[in-house]
Amino acid sequence: MKVRIKRFHPDLPLPEHKTEKAAAFDLYARETTEIQPSSVAYIPLNNAIETPEGYFLLVAARSSTHKKGLLLANGIGIVDPDYSGDEDELKAAYYNFTSKPVLVERGERIAQGTFVKIERADWQETKVMGNKTRGGFGTTGK
Repeated sequence: MKVRIKRFHPDLPLPEHKTEKAAAFDLYARETTEIQPSSVAYIPLNNAIETPEGYFLLVAARSSTHKKGLLLANGIGIVDPDYSGDEDELKAAYYNFTSKPVLVERGERIAQGTFVKIERADWQETKVMGNKTRGGFGTTGK
């Protein structure tokens, strides 16, 4: 799949899949940012990406970010295909859940992205869903 991309600073690498079977590509912090305790900061990811027709870009935290004391503030990022203009740099909103400032260094792999096919629902409303009820959260296997 060919994807158009703009780097805001060409000295940082393009996003890349680090292994042949990696499902997502790594995204790099464009600038060093200090995130204060119990605060959110937006980390610029150095790219504007033209998502292919019929897909959206899913941005997630790398699995190692929690070790720094960071969580993506919105859980995941969903980047719509029409967010692809010349100044539409991707950003990740990180929440510092520690009691100390956390530093994100320029060039650090801080997020990951993957393209997900968009499927539109054709809703079929009903008054009854069926006769099987699981009983709520945490009931699997009981």
